[in-house]
Amino acid sequence: MQIIQELPSNPGNQCVLALGNFDGVHLGHQRLLKSGLEQAAQKGVDLAVLLFEPHPLKLLFPERVLGFLTTPKEQMKLFSEIGVDRVYLVPFTKGMADTSPEGFVKDILVKLGVIHIVVGFNYSFGALGKGTAEDLQRYGQDYGFGVSVLQPQTFEGKVISSTAVRKALLNGDAVQAKKLLGRTYKLVGTVVEGEKRGHDLGYPTANLKIHEDLIIPKRGVYAVWAEIEGRLVHGMMNIGMKPTFHEEYALTVEIHFFDFSGDLYGMELAICCEEKIRDERKFNGFDELKGQLERDALKTKQVLEEIFENPVQAVNAH
Repeated sequence: MQIIQELPSNPGNQCVLALGNFDGVHLGHQRLLKSGLEQAAQKGVDLAVLLFEPHPLKLLFPERVLGFLTTPKEQMKLFSEIGVDRVYLVPFTKGMADTSPEGFVKDILVKLGVIHIVVGFNYSFGALGKGTAEDLQRYGQDYGFGVSVLQPQTFEGKVISSTAVRKALLNGDAVQAKKLLGRTYKLVGTVVEGEKRGHDLGYPTANLKIHEDLIIPKRGVYAVWAEIEGRLVHGMMNIGMKPTFHEEYALTVEIHFFDFSGDLYGMELAICCEEKIRDERKFNGFDELKGQLERDALKTKQVLEEIFENPVQAVNAH
């Protein structure tokens, strides 16, 4: 898969273009991309995706907590796995933010050599998002490309969306998030030094500095796994503010791996969040917390054993 970081000066090779933010590349996004692949195969051209760097919301609302569902690296990996041929990763500027809907079509889309575009029903474009999917169809008639508008994908009667996935994670419902994503949610970060209190409790942990802008699920204990040094390792993760030991403390993410010993400092890990075991709570001292951790570990192992004994669930986890 090619990643192209500038707009071509002239229309290049023709393509079918998928438009959207694709935050999370959830099941709805996957259906849209597969529709694009079908169109591209019929027309004998590449499937391309257009994205902006930085994300438009980061430029327009720098104070906003964004809570993305994938890192850029993971997003590119997912595109490649689905079969996207080209990703145009174009610099986003304030000038571009002021571009009219027709200017967006004429000055950007046409330069990509598009002969067909696939978008979701709620796609918007141009300054202030004034352009709609219906407008895009009208511009397509003027500028010579077709447009397919996909209706919303649903799960259990509700629309699959990035917002719905974020809501599930903020509610601690990692199982629901997995159903909407079509895979386990990955919390990505770098292992850093912590308080080392886990060693005293018998549960040493890897403390994770989470990748900028990624959403962090609701505080609590989770059954998780990660691929470390080429093998799958199960563990339990705590997201919280250590209320047993601190009145006030920064939110921390720490993972105890059940069958791993080694130096992880500085390593980037992708922690796959399967299921929340319990909410965060304050304990009456060291012994009560240690007893709860033993029960958490037992429950976590049971949850993960059930998942990985089920071939379908295990495949979806990846």
